[in-house]
Formats: sequence, structure tokens, C-alpha cells
Amino acid sequence: MIHAPSLLRRPFFFFSSSSPPPAPAASCILPPPPLLRPHVISSLARTPISLRCSAADSRSPSNREMAAQQDPRLAGIASAIRVIPDFPKAGIMFQDITTLLLDVKAFRDTIDLFVDRYKDKGISVVAGIEARGFIFGPPIALAIGAKFVPLRKPKKLPGEVISEEYSLEYGTDKIEMHVGAVEAGERALIVDDLIATGGTLNAAIRLLERVGVEVYECACLMELPELKGRDRLGDKPLFVLVQSSVDAHDHH
Repeated sequence: MIHAPSLLRRPFFFFSSSSPPPAPAASCILPPPPLLRPHVISSLARTPISLRCSAADSRSPSNREMAAQQDPRLAGIASAIRVIPDFPKAGIMFQDITTLLLDVKAFRDTIDLFVDRYKDKGISVVAGIEARGFIFGPPIALAIGAKFVPLRKPKKLPGEVISEEYSLEYGTDKIEMHVGAVEAGERALIVDDLIATGGTLNAAIRLLERVGVEVYECACLMELPELKGRDRLGDKPLFVLVQSSVDAHDHH
């Protein structure tokens, strides 16, 4: 678990990528939630939150300065995510996406935003990172005509596997993929719900590239930009719908 009491300021919604993004969204102010995973950020319970929508392209600074009509789907996705303080233990702001999954329109809009971006890009593999990548990855894969490949924690896949280790705050972990699930020369999209420190996505990139797969892009619902996870992805582009930061001052 990463303790980051001084890192996070305020959350906002964001198209971010190194490829041409969908229609940019103008800045706007929205109500909560903060967007933190319990195993990523602790000691931030009951912190006031504000949200902002914008559009950006991480390869082209000029695009970051372009204001355009807001995509109304972002606000609906934002309002569908529920924050539960002190779960699973005190000091943790749990970002509950189950409420987004219960909202048919918000869930569909989330998938559609990704599908609109990745259709007709020659992607033959959507690799989903355990566990929430398994929620968003399969419908994206089906819609763009790609196969879905699960990237799992150790000892979860029954067949022969190839694995890649990555560092945690305390120790290391691995992700694994079935041997033969992908072929050299295929083009892959990596999907997860959140990028924080970027360790898992970095391991997924290395794992796929070891077997000759071209990683086209990484796609996440949420990002914690202050943790600089995208810096660990090297030159691999990252597309994000929602960016989050939390004002770390104590307002108790």
C-alpha cells in the first residue's frame, strides 16, 4: 500500500493520450467522487473533493490548450462512481465502480468511449489486467473484433504461463499470461481500471513485448497523475478518461 498524504490535490476528468483523441471536452466543475484504490492510497478519508473535465493529448501540447465542446458522457460516468470512506479499513477512500456497472448508460458510455477510439486500428488483442481489467476489456474486445487475453496474478492460470515481475512498495509481484495466447506481430491494447504508480502496466507492456507483440496503447478509466505512473510506461501512450487528485490538507 502506498501512503501518499501529501501527493494528491483534486480530481478531474480527462481524455489523455498520445494518439488523436476523441472530441475534446471543455473544463467544467463537477461534484465528487475522489478516485483512489484502497490498495494504492491510504490515510485520505473524508478529504474534500472537486472534479474537473477536460481533454488532452499527451503527444501534442497544442491539443491540451484547445477548448472544445464538452462530451456529456464524462459527467455521467463521473456521477456513477461511488466513494465509500473507511473501506476496507479506516483511512481509505474506496472508489466503488459497482455503481457505474449498475448504471446501464454510464457503463455503456464508458465502453463506447474506448470503442470509438480503438475501432479500425488493427488491434487484434485486448489484454486485461486482473481484476478490473476483466470488466472493461472483454466488451471492448468484442466490439472492435479482437480477442481478450487475461493477464493474471500468479498461480491463477491453469496452463503453461509466461510471467513478468514488477516492484511494489514492499517486495515484488508478478503477472502471468498463457503461453500461446498471443502471437508475434499482433497489435495489443492493454486495459485496466486505474493507473497509479504504473508498475502493473509497465509489467504488462514488457510481458507482451517479450513475445513480439506490438503494444498500441494502454487504456484506463482512472489515473492518479501525482503518482507519475505514466512516466514508467516509457514511450507507450496512455489514454485515460478520468484523472483524480485529492486535496491533502487536513480538513477534519
